[in-house]
Amino acid sequence: MRKLLWLFLIAVVAAAGWLAWALMTPVAPSGQTFVMLRPGFSTRRIAAELKNAGVIRSEQAFILWHYYHHGRSLKAGEYLFDKPANIIDIQKRLRRGDVYFHTVVVPEGFTMFDIARAIEAAGLGPADDFLKAAKADTSFIADIAPGAHSLEGYLFPETYQFSRMMTMHEMAAAMVCQFRTVAKQIGLIAAGTETVSPGDPCIVARSNHGGGIINIQVHDTSETASIAPDLNTLERTVIMASIVEKETAVPEERPEVASVYYNRLEKHIALDADPSIIYAEQLAGTYQGALHHADMSFTSAYNTYRHAGLPPGPIANPGRSSLEAAMHPAQTDFYYFVADAQGHHRFARTIDEHNKNVDAYRKAMRGH
Repeated sequence: MRKLLWLFLIAVVAAAGWLAWALMTPVAPSGQTFVMLRPGFSTRRIAAELKNAGVIRSEQAFILWHYYHHGRSLKAGEYLFDKPANIIDIQKRLRRGDVYFHTVVVPEGFTMFDIARAIEAAGLGPADDFLKAAKADTSFIADIAPGAHSLEGYLFPETYQFSRMMTMHEMAAAMVCQFRTVAKQIGLIAAGTETVSPGDPCIVARSNHGGGIINIQVHDTSETASIAPDLNTLERTVIMASIVEKETAVPEERPEVASVYYNRLEKHIALDADPSIIYAEQLAGTYQGALHHADMSFTSAYNTYRHAGLPPGPIANPGRSSLEAAMHPAQTDFYYFVADAQGHHRFARTIDEHNKNVDAYRKAMRGH
């Protein structure tokens, strides 16, 4: 009997020693190791995934330690393991939900096509899937832009942190939510006038925002309104801001660029904005990376050479500076502008003055 007791004690001590070793001995992963733990995974499945990835030493020890902390859930998500860690440390991470986030940088002027490629490059899914969401989820902006055909113009330029557990629908919602936040800050959307709506993008993105009735306070002219009668003031402003964004990267020039286009609208002069043709061809899937003279006659409602007035929607996603320029354009009598070969533009009141500026630009480029 005493022998059996000793054997039992030895077995208990050995098991305790093995468990302590399995729990506390760090395992060094081979380089950066990503593990995707999906919703609905059992503790046993989680342990198996971690063991197969070479992150833990023992599935059984992992399961036993979790049962010891029964009631403290392990959170789903994608996790990065790149440093030695033991099971105790790993379970702390899983209980905190210390998931890995992919950085997606959306610069000012990116189109939804550019953003889709950035999403794919970050390893978050196919570009086509994001484009489908950007074209389908117009309910996110139905209250402020009922005429929108996609989320183009409302996917705000920012640096985002997304996890692979997020859907394309949720990523698009986060960008629209950021647009709403900035739009309220600059007075494009009046703050404090919204009511909760189930389809609000900020509810989808972070579950703490309401959306509904919006009041608009932006620059407007009766001429602009008559040119685009089916678009509300906010939509026209975002369209104008997107053109301004694509025409100049110099913030201090944007109010002047906006003034040129508003002046042309008022006189019913075609905008002649090259970026609108590029966008038209991107929509059609025919853009080859450069514009040629023949492209000026490209058949599209977005071609501002063939169609006077604003295009039917934004041609890019403008940043704060361009939105403010479209809201508060400079008061000028300029109708033309051209690059000066030094990263800025020269503005002109007449076609003769403009032609001189064009000649100066060409000479400067030949000099380079």
